[in-house]
Amino acid sequence: MAAELIPSKNKLSPSPPASSFSSSPNRNQQQNRTDNNSSPTGRGPHWQGLYPTIRERNSVMFNNEVMADVFFLVGPPGCTQRVPGHKYVLAVGSSVFHAMFYGELAEDQGEIRIPDVEPPSFLAMLKYIYCDEIQLCADTVLATLYAAKKYMVPHLARACVSFLEGSLSARSACVLLSQSCLFEEPELTLRCWEVIDAQAELALRSEGFCDIDARTLESILRRETLNAKELVVFEAALGWAEAECQRRDLDPSAENRRRVLGKAIYLLRLPSMPLDDFANGPAQSGLLTLGETNELFLWFTALNKPELLFCSAPRPGLPAQRCHRFQSCAYRSNQWRYRGRCDSIQFAVDKRVFVAGFGLYGSSCGSAEYGARIELKRQGATVGHNIVKYFSDGSSTTFPVWFEYPVQVEPDTFYTASVVLDGNELSYFGQEGVTEVQSGKVTFQFQCSSDSTNGTGVQGGQIPELVFYA
Repeated sequence: MAAELIPSKNKLSPSPPASSFSSSPNRNQQQNRTDNNSSPTGRGPHWQGLYPTIRERNSVMFNNEVMADVFFLVGPPGCTQRVPGHKYVLAVGSSVFHAMFYGELAEDQGEIRIPDVEPPSFLAMLKYIYCDEIQLCADTVLATLYAAKKYMVPHLARACVSFLEGSLSARSACVLLSQSCLFEEPELTLRCWEVIDAQAELALRSEGFCDIDARTLESILRRETLNAKELVVFEAALGWAEAECQRRDLDPSAENRRRVLGKAIYLLRLPSMPLDDFANGPAQSGLLTLGETNELFLWFTALNKPELLFCSAPRPGLPAQRCHRFQSCAYRSNQWRYRGRCDSIQFAVDKRVFVAGFGLYGSSCGSAEYGARIELKRQGATVGHNIVKYFSDGSSTTFPVWFEYPVQVEPDTFYTASVVLDGNELSYFGQEGVTEVQSGKVTFQFQCSSDSTNGTGVQGGQIPELVFYA
């Protein structure tokens, strides 16, 4: 599919055919104009012979006034575009157009107003009907999906949904969740929830979160599986309330923000916050009544806790899964040593996952603290990194280190996981590594990485575990 939709008209461009039988220049010019006016391509009256297939001949008529028997005034008042159409072609491509032009209640209208569809999206739909071509871009795909649903063009609608799923990210997930429910696309809804749950803090902090409707806001605040601190959830709800005040032309005062939130405020799990987060955030936001603030402070500090309208149970979040790529581990007196060198391995998955971090080995000589610089790359570009410290207790178990946010990993693409360790020089290392590991419903494939300069490969070495959500 093309990355950008550029609607264009097939304009007439004079190209007079050569003739040796014309004795009058004026008559020849007049004949050329007559021929070109009957040609949608400007190549003479027999243009049909230039295109061997019906698809190519139909494509010539796309957005072309030649032989047009209906016109559409597309777009809201003041921003309309007049688009020519051919009833037969449109009726073949859409049951709605068929009913409109040839059904029992068909009306003979020369112009049809379509104020609820944007012109680029309407043209994208006609492009598919006339040319059998799908051209989508991020800016118009939702509006194109709306047009395809409205006029019952199912193959184009499925292509729009596939485009949205392929470009889904934490930045767009909340808005797409709202739209997927409106368009009744359950698979897209499920994909949105997967992203929002795993990358909750990124999704809640995105600009798109403030654009969702109240029903979608409530569905997100009810979510048990959000991987987010409750303070982040509260701040997101506060930001949404301010945006909603602006949409309603209200002053974004604390009172008005509380009013637009309504009962959704009680979906915030304020009692599950650490006391410091509550005291420095919600308690000073002006969103709570004095009575609610006092009761919540009593909840945090008193033995006899008051009954609250807020849920006190913390959100469980998503359970982290681990892909372990070694069948055993070992240690020897002369390895495994670091000296600022990189241990690296490449992997691919068969379905989208979110890599939250790595499981790493620790010291084989007793307890020790390590510094680790972890990194995840896709085709040489860094998609996640962090600098962390962890404490190992001298056992052969693995110790988790985390990225700041889980990293979305797409299927059928190799990613490079790397770590540079600083600490006790001797550590455990993995051995009897395998190239393919089934972890839950996800299949991981491993291969050696050219970035590895400290001996790690498929058969043995470091980075024994990938920690992920699926």
